[in-house]
Amino acid sequence: MSFEIVHVFPHEMLLDTEGTSCISLYQPTHRHGPENQQDLIRFKNLIQQIEQSLEEKFSKEEIEQKMIPFYELGEDHQFWEHAGEGLAVFAADDKCIVYKLQRPVEEFAVVADSFHIKPLIRVYQSADRYHLLGLSRESFAIYEGNRYHVEKIDMDEEIKNTAKKALGEDYDDKVVTATGSGPTNETMLHGQGSRKDVIHKVTEKFFRIADSEVIKHFSNPMQLPVYLVALDEYHTLFQNVSKNNYLQKEGIKFDYQAMEEDDLKKAAWEVLEPIYIQKTHDLVEQFENARAKDEGSDDIAQVARAATEGRIHRILVEADKIYPGQVDLETGELLDASIENPEVDDVLDDIAELVFKQKGEVVVIPKERMPSETGVAAIYRY
Repeated sequence: MSFEIVHVFPHEMLLDTEGTSCISLYQPTHRHGPENQQDLIRFKNLIQQIEQSLEEKFSKEEIEQKMIPFYELGEDHQFWEHAGEGLAVFAADDKCIVYKLQRPVEEFAVVADSFHIKPLIRVYQSADRYHLLGLSRESFAIYEGNRYHVEKIDMDEEIKNTAKKALGEDYDDKVVTATGSGPTNETMLHGQGSRKDVIHKVTEKFFRIADSEVIKHFSNPMQLPVYLVALDEYHTLFQNVSKNNYLQKEGIKFDYQAMEEDDLKKAAWEVLEPIYIQKTHDLVEQFENARAKDEGSDDIAQVARAATEGRIHRILVEADKIYPGQVDLETGELLDASIENPEVDDVLDDIAELVFKQKGEVVVIPKERMPSETGVAAIYRY
């Protein structure tokens, strides 16, 4: 197989493109039939667009060699039967990586001297991505979601995601005894207190271990906000014991095991939508304040120059706007050209990539939330 399915962004291949012709392909896909029957047809149409672009610079034999991963992907019927909401494919030289995405993307294919990563930044940015922590006193589960989709994350065996795995014999000895037959929950257990006290102590112990496991395996690596999904009675206890800096005060007070993923998505977005709207409002306000002090700009030429000089702290980029051309990496000058040219990508994408590489913050937002008509709004470092 000449392509690799990856999950981590940014992948090192995307940022190391010197001296290569970079192929980027995006398309929306479907999880189920009959809609997914059209996905492969659309993919092959995009392949043709790429081939036509490559014809301006490469021979037939060279094109066929570069397109091998795409041909193989087109023949992998199992892949297309288990697609997500979107697809992103990147190829250069003898390497090809594939992302199965949890949100739809606009159909787009381009050959350029760098990869087109703006849609991928939008998918993986933290603006509307989150983790849901489904929790009961017996187990926990982690879901990753955004405004479009929620999906349960498979757990490695090493993760102590059940009270039995976390507490072992201690769980059996205390909980089984405490929940055995008896007249009331207040029946005293020898040396341990009431049934209610015993269950509370064991639950608290499991919650501490669950919190540690979530921090280690999910929150620290991915740095996404975490929203608790649990019965009302567990929220205060878990919030009190948690040391997770990514755990949010807002949560969903419901038994996660009784909810389908679509129900989780709907409930989560009811909590998250006002937070997301406020967050983008704050970003826009910060830009407006910076522009008023000449510490920011929405002029593409000025922003491109600032990007090449490493002077951008944060940039808002319009999600689906394309500005054909290139940014001269030496001078910051804009070079206009046709998007069909195999040397040319999207100026907005070039700027976003520059800022991204320089550890600036890139936020890709929809047109209706942008504070400018140019497609960019930058705040300078100094």
